[in-house]
Formats: sequence, structure tokens, C-alpha cells
Amino acid sequence: MPSLTLEDVVRFSPFVARSLSAMHPGEDARACLAHFERIVEETFPREAMEAEAAAAADSQTLRMKLREMRRRLIVNIIGRNATGRIDYFEVVRLMSDFAETAVTATVKVNARELAERCGVPYGMSGRPQDLMVVGMGKLGGRELNVSSDIDLIFLFDEEGETRATPEFPNARRTLTVQEFYERLARRVIPALNDIEGPGFVFRVDMRLRPNGESGPIVCSTDMLEEYLYTQGRDWERFAWLKGRIINEPVFSAPEDFEQQKRNVSSLVRPFVFRKYLDFNAISSLTRLHEMIRAETARRELARGGTCINVKLGRGGIREIEFLTQTLQVIRGGRDPLLRGRETLAMLEVLSGDGGISAEMAARLSEHYVFLRNVEHAIQYVNDEQTQRLPKEGEGLTAVAGLLGMPADELWSRLEGVREYVAAAFDSVFQVHEPAADTADWPTGWETGTSSASEALTGKLRSLGYGDDVDELVSRIMRLASARAGRSLSDEARKRLQSLIPVVAEGCPEWLPKDGPRVVPAVEVFSRYLKLLEAIAGRSTYVALLSQYPKAAERVGRVLAASRWTADYIVRHPIILDELVDGRIHEMDDFTPVDWSEWADRLHRALVEADGDQERQMNALRDAHHSAVFRLLIADLDGRFTVERLADHLSALADAVLEEVLDLAWVSMTKKHCDRPKFAVIGYGKLGGKELGYDSDLDLVFIYDDPDLEADLTYSRLVRRMMSWLTIQTSSGKLFDVDLRLRPNGDSGLIVSSFDMFSRYQRNADGNGAWFWEHQALTRARFVAGDADVGKRFEDERREILMMPRTQDEARASVLEMRRKMLDGHPNRTALFDIKHDRGGMVDVEFIVQLLVLTHSAEHPELVNNFGNILLLEKAADLGLTDPAVSAPAVRAYRRYRALQHEIRLNAGEGVPVRVPADMIEAEREAVLKLWRTVFETDAPLREGDTFDRSETR
Repeated sequence: MPSLTLEDVVRFSPFVARSLSAMHPGEDARACLAHFERIVEETFPREAMEAEAAAAADSQTLRMKLREMRRRLIVNIIGRNATGRIDYFEVVRLMSDFAETAVTATVKVNARELAERCGVPYGMSGRPQDLMVVGMGKLGGRELNVSSDIDLIFLFDEEGETRATPEFPNARRTLTVQEFYERLARRVIPALNDIEGPGFVFRVDMRLRPNGESGPIVCSTDMLEEYLYTQGRDWERFAWLKGRIINEPVFSAPEDFEQQKRNVSSLVRPFVFRKYLDFNAISSLTRLHEMIRAETARRELARGGTCINVKLGRGGIREIEFLTQTLQVIRGGRDPLLRGRETLAMLEVLSGDGGISAEMAARLSEHYVFLRNVEHAIQYVNDEQTQRLPKEGEGLTAVAGLLGMPADELWSRLEGVREYVAAAFDSVFQVHEPAADTADWPTGWETGTSSASEALTGKLRSLGYGDDVDELVSRIMRLASARAGRSLSDEARKRLQSLIPVVAEGCPEWLPKDGPRVVPAVEVFSRYLKLLEAIAGRSTYVALLSQYPKAAERVGRVLAASRWTADYIVRHPIILDELVDGRIHEMDDFTPVDWSEWADRLHRALVEADGDQERQMNALRDAHHSAVFRLLIADLDGRFTVERLADHLSALADAVLEEVLDLAWVSMTKKHCDRPKFAVIGYGKLGGKELGYDSDLDLVFIYDDPDLEADLTYSRLVRRMMSWLTIQTSSGKLFDVDLRLRPNGDSGLIVSSFDMFSRYQRNADGNGAWFWEHQALTRARFVAGDADVGKRFEDERREILMMPRTQDEARASVLEMRRKMLDGHPNRTALFDIKHDRGGMVDVEFIVQLLVLTHSAEHPELVNNFGNILLLEKAADLGLTDPAVSAPAVRAYRRYRALQHEIRLNAGEGVPVRVPADMIEAEREAVLKLWRTVFETDAPLREGDTFDRSETR
């Protein structure tokens, strides 16, 4: 606030002038101003307020003391805030501290007076019970205005009766706990609310209690729970979002009172925050918001348009709060960080990954503080509970004066702020976004009748879906008609019916215009219908698409881009939330996944699950699917190469494995040490950081622990990890896992001690690793677990790969394995198999493995697991291959990976990737030329040739 003089404040605030005169009767203006100067020197620390209230001998004394304290505090706040000595944050802190102090003191003194006659309330558990006062709204959020009322709800935990105690031995009348606290409530409310002497303490509003004004003034937690889950309305979820117990215990032990508070929290939280993303909240809020906007506009017109409401009007305080709370309710079930009560703190959280940009969050925060300052200035004038700002006259001059600015400057800035807030609200919720124009859609198309079917057929043909649309029509009818959708609520069915025309008319517009992903509109529409069929019974997802037309369009474009993506969304519809975030497509500097933030959010979700293994499994799967999808969207947008994508997917798998290891270990009750001396080793695509979207994980598990119980402990750990990774829950599964690369393959132990692994790899007894297992070791790396065990593995791996090997022996072994792979993947088509045919990807990988195994002794840098491309380039740099020969093979391998990736996006991971041979003729020749250079032969061993593999151990 700009600096005014205290004399200016008295001039602009009749309330301050009246209060000073009342506090110092008979004194002139100069003397009152001197008193004002002394008052504003006070800081009103909470401890001082509490001590002053606690000094009251009885309830009547407290009533007057609190009223005097309030008057002095309000005068102090107005003086200090208007003269720039404190800011908005200090104002709301002081008011919230005073409210909590006043409520706590009033409850305490009146409860003790009542206990003198009726005894202490005890519950069925035999423990004393206390009244819990829930502060709702701005009190719950510690954002209280200077002239605000306070919304309260009175609760108690257990039924029971009062009894005399050593502290209250003269109690003669027995009441039920319900009766005791009803009497207490009827003493507390007027003690705060009634106007006496210096005024009132706070206006008290009890209308937010269960059943409103017709409900009991005090209710048990059992009654509250039944009400919320059988009668609770959507708007009450927003109200309870800020609910907070604000008082302290009177009769019960502090730990018992804390438990009572936890009981309330545990029953309210799932009412406010649903397990999954809850887009049903949007329609509830927008209906309420439109009603408030309309009613506020009507009242402003009734006053001749002479004022505006800075709280309820368009672009006002309430729109920022609604926006924030709705996004909290949508996502708070999954993200505990979004369960806070303070608007500004939540805007900051939402700017991370909660649905609005950092710029919007910053501007809304700035505007929120400005609007709240205006609201306070309005109330400073006469201490009235109003948010109406006059458009002209003395009222406007006084408010502007208290804000330290001319009236025209205030009005100009206010208009700009309100325009931005209203536009931001509308853009986030798209409340004015038009749906598809259904005027030319056949009447009754959704009824499922034969005439409706014929009309719908004609409509689809007119949209360009071709003549053969019978199957589409049939599926639409099943989705939309009341007869087929008996399990849907009326609202959900209406949403589906409104969404289908949007999708039908949008699909032809959402197709890729060129490139390898061009597909017919009918295919895209079919994919979209498959998604709608999957989510029709899950109203929150239908609500998302119907409430967010931009998200519906983004879904359509993603479905059009890739069949695999379409199937992935159908399997995991929870990831639809990611498409609400427009940044996922539109920001040039958008980071698909911030791994640190991802890990933090996942950790919070796992902690929130509180040891519930199924919830933890689902949280882990949801987090993984969400990260994969964000990578997928960035990939479809062409934001990075296949190699960079594989790096991200491999990093994600590493992070998931680390979490799974921790969770599995914590869940074990029988274990001989605090931390596992255990490592997870990734082989194959994971080890080489070439993971695809649907790749399985080749894993080997090693421990380095001499304890006699180690083998049993780590075997149990691996089995638990396998369950965490592979079991199918309601959120799907994480990975398929292949353990066949462990020592002795399928017949080997699922986990090996380090010494056993080392002896096997070194073939210490003649029954150890085959040569091909050393080939596999070239692509192995430590991915999760104990860092010391991981380092020991990496050191051992280096030594094994650097063991001397003869060229002839190594070539023969690799050629034998290559022949076996050819036999195992026959290709009887005229197409070229990019991975398995000669001149394909496997040839490149085998070339790299041979170079590593035969030259690492002289060139240790080849042991580093850089990936096939970098290792080929490194071999050329070292003179092991001719750069003129290896460079085309590197380019070929890159092309193969890009083709494989593109084809699998539309076919799936397990489908052979085959293309016309002439399409990659140059690439194939480049790979075969490098093969000839390295292996000094054109092919693997011919059919019928033999090779004694025992000689290659």
C-alpha cells in the first residue's frame, strides 16, 4: 500500500473516526489522532491476544474483552495497512489469528461453565470428548477479511454422556454428548455474533452444516459421514476443501483431540478428493459460477449500475478462487500437494503441472492480492461486510484514497484486472466454447430407432466417411441410445450424446495432412468410438471431453497419429488428463517429463497410499503411464529423435525399478538387514538404453551379502519385485519381465550372489557362461539398487569383457549365434525384416558386440555402454573399422530404428517390422559391407556346418 498519513485514514474511514471517538469519549480530533498513532504501534502477536483472552474470569467478561480487542485490532489494521506498514498477507494473518483465538477462548470458557453444572462429556470409548469447531471458507484457508463473517460447523466424535469429574465435582445434571454440545453451541454463537457495547466479535454463519439451516446445530462425525456420502452435493465438496478444525481441546488429552481431528480429516478427504481425476467437478462449478454471475449482474442492475461487486462479479475474487479450487478438486485425489487451503499457495502448485501456465498463475496471484486489497479498502470505510465498489462519488473516492491512488487510476486498473481474470477463467474452463453445430443433425438421431439409423447414415456420409458406415452407425446407436445405455446416468448419457457430433465432425479435420501417419477419417472415428465405448461408464472421462472441447480435439489428433497410441489411451484412460494441459503441444520449451518432479509427485502419492499395497501399485502404474504418454505426445510432435526417446524411456524404467525395489523391500516383514545389498542389472534394450514404448525388461538380480539368510531374503525380494512389476491391477501393469539371461537361464536361481555370478561369467568350473552370454553382457548395466553392489558389478563386467579372445574363435561363436537367430525368425515374405534379416539391425548389434569382445583388452573405452551407434563411431575413431564403411552403416542403423519406431506406433511392439526391400536397399548394403569387413565373410554358418560350443566357454 502507498504511504498515507493517519489523518488521511481518519478522513477516508468514518469507521475509524467513530471508533476512536468511542474509545476516547469527550476528546477532540487531535487527541484521538494521537491515540490512533499509539494504536498503530501495536503488533498484536497471537500469543498476546491469547493471553488477553485467557485472562477473562468468565464468559461475560470475555464477551466484552473480545469486542474491545476486535475494535482495537481493526483500527490498528486499517491504520497500518493504509499507511503501508503491513501488506495483504499480514492483514489476513492477523484476522485469522484473532478469529481462531476468539473461537477457542469462547468455546473453552463456556464449555467449562457448562461442565460446572452438567459434567464433562465422555464418549463410548471412555475418553472425554471435545467440541470440534470447523472453520470453513476464508477462515479455513486463513484468508479472513477484516469485516468478514466466519462460517463454522460444530462436530463431536463419539456419542456418550456427561459425568462429574474431580475437576467438576458438583455437576448434578447428566446430558448426552449431543445435548451438551448443542447447549454449548447456543452459548458460543451469540457470544461471538451479538452486538453489545463495542459491537460484535464476528458474524457467525452456520448454514454450511449438514442439511443447512434445517440440520442440527451440532452433529457427530458419524452423522457427518452419512450425510456427505448420501446427500452431499457437489458445491459442498468445494466448501469442505477449505474446512479446518480451528480450536483446541478443553477436556480431552491433546493426543486424543488430534486423533479426533484425524478422524474428521479421513472421512472428509475422500468426499472432496476422488481417487481418480474428477472432471465432473467442472460442470458443477460452472453451473454454480454462472448462477452467481447472473445473480450478481441482476443485483448490480437493480442498483442502477452504480457499483460493481469485486468479489462475485465477472473477473472478481470468486472466479480466481473457483478456478483454483476446481483444479484442486479435479487433481487432488492423485496429488496431495493440491489439497492445500490457501488460494495463492495452490496457484503456485498448479503452475507446476496442475493445468495452468506459470505466467497465468503469477498474474492471477498478483490480481488476487490487488482485488483483496480493494475488498479490504471497501470494508475499511464503514466496517461493513460488503464487496460493492461505487462507480463514482464519495464512496469511490474514499476507497481509492485508502488505496493511495486517484479514483480514475483505481477504476482503470480494476477494469484491466477483471478482464484478465474473466478471460483466464473462461479459457481454463471454456465456458463459452461452442459445441458442434447440431442444427443440421437429424432430429432424434440418438434414439436408436430404424429411421434415426437411416438419418444418421446419411449424415455420416455427408461428412465424408464414405458409403460403408453401417458399423459406425451401429456403434453410435449403442453408445447414445437410452435403451443401450441403461447403466449410464442421464447426465452422462447427455454428455455422450453432445460429444458424438463434436467427434464425428472433428475427425476429418484432425487427420494428419501428410507424412507416414495419414489414415482415413473413418479409421480415426472408429478409434475414437472405441475410446468412448471404453470410458462410457466412467463419467469423469466423458465429462473431461465434453467440458474441454480443446482436450477432445487433442485426443482426436493423437488418436489419428498412431494406432498404438489409441490403444494405449483405451487401456489407460486416466492419461486423458495430460491432454488438458495445452502446454503438452504448444510450448516450444515444454519438457515432456521433469524426472525430479515426477519422482517427488510419485513419492507423495505412495506416502498418501499409507501402506495400502494395491493403492501403491496403482499410483506407480498411473505415474508410469502418465510419463510414457507425455513422452509419446512429444514424440508424435517430432520433439526429439528415437535415440533421445529411448534415453527417456530407459530413465523412466530405471526410476520405476528403483521405486519398486524400495516398495518391495519395505513390504517384507522378514529380512536380516535394514537396506538390501542388492543390485538390479538391465540387459538388452534396457541395458543398452534403447527401450521402446512396449519393450519388456531383461533383468538379472545380484546380491553381495555374506549373511546366511541372504539367499532366502533376496529370493523373496525378487519375487515381490516381479509381482509389483508384472501383476495386472485396475491401472494395468508396468512391464513384462524376462529373467532368462540370468546364470543358467530358466534352470538357474532367480537371484545370484556376486561371487556366484562372477564364477559363472568367468567359467571357473567349465560349466559357466556361453560366449553369447558375454555378447549379452556388452549391453548390460547397473540400473537400480545398492550403489556399491552396482559398482562391483560394473567393475566385474569390465574385466570380463576385457578378457583376451582370439578373433577366429570369437567370430565363429558370433556367427553361430547369428545363424541360430536367423533360423528362429524365418521370413517367408518378399518384404525385408528390418530387425532380423541379414543386413538388418541384428547384424549391426552383432558387429558391435564382436568389436567390443575382441578389442576391449587393447581399447578399454569400448567397454563403456554407450549404445550401438556411439560404439560404432568409437571403433572407427580407434581405427578398428574404416570410417568410410562404418559411417553408412551407422546411418542405416539410425534409419532402421526410426522406421521400426514409426511402424510400431501403428502396429505394436510384437509385430514383425517389414518393409519393401527396395525401400532400404542402400541401408542393407551398407550394413552387409561392414559385416564383411569385420567378420571377413558374407554370411553366418551355412546349414549343416557344425561348431563345438564347448570350446567357446
